[in-house]
Amino acid sequence: MTKQRIPMTQRGYDKLAETLQHLKTTRREQISEYMGSAIADGDLRESAAYDEARMQQSENEGRIIEIENQLERAMIVAEDETGAIGLGAKVVVKDQKDAERRFELVGTYEVDVLKGKISDASPIGVALAGKRAGDTVELQGPKGTTVFTVVSVDYD
Repeated sequence: MTKQRIPMTQRGYDKLAETLQHLKTTRREQISEYMGSAIADGDLRESAAYDEARMQQSENEGRIIEIENQLERAMIVAEDETGAIGLGAKVVVKDQKDAERRFELVGTYEVDVLKGKISDASPIGVALAGKRAGDTVELQGPKGTTVFTVVSVDYD
């Protein structure tokens, strides 16, 4: 596996660590109980429940290894004290129609579009990086150019 550093917010790191803890404790225990129940049922050669339990165990252990690797390579990025948009910034922008949009700039492994968490490596994340309140941002998209004005930048 690659040893490239992964930029991450402290919140993202903490959430990933919490997920890892859940997978190592609660989820392993649930799978173990499910596997024990399948074994108690008898013939394992034809047990769909046992096969399912082994598949869940394999997926869980794979996810644990993946998260451990991400946490090991994590590079916590400090908040920008200058007011410029950087990793961890909560940004409010207005488009040409004065519609407000809210984003939080996060690392690649923290993205949750439904919660407004966008990657710093995404086209809009790259366009916003380093901008400050009052700056204008042009973003080339499939439907043409969109112009945003940065309303506020916050690191709460």
